[in-house]
Amino acid sequence: MRLDKYLKVSRIIKRRTVAKEICESGRILINGKVAKPSTKIKEGDIIEITFANKVLKAEIASVVEHVRKEEAKEMYIILEGEEDKE
Repeated sequence: MRLDKYLKVSRIIKRRTVAKEICESGRILINGKVAKPSTKIKEGDIIEITFANKVLKAEIASVVEHVRKEEAKEMYIILEGEEDKE
C-alpha cells in the first residue's frame, strides 16, 4: 500500500492530500530514509513523522485497504511521541 494512503486509512493523518504534502516536504521517514507519498509500506516498517513541534514514531502492525474508525488504531504501534495526532 502507498504511504499516503496508509496514513489516511490508519487515521494518523486525516486527509490523503495532507499526507501527500507532508511526504513531499521530507518530514516522513520510513526505516530512517526519507519517504515519498508513493513509497510502498509493509508490516514491521518504522514510520517517523515530524509535525510542527513533535515527532511521532510508530511501527506498522497491519496493512489493510479498509478499516472501521474504531479499529484504525490497531494498524500501528506508537513507539515514541504523542497519541494525539494532527
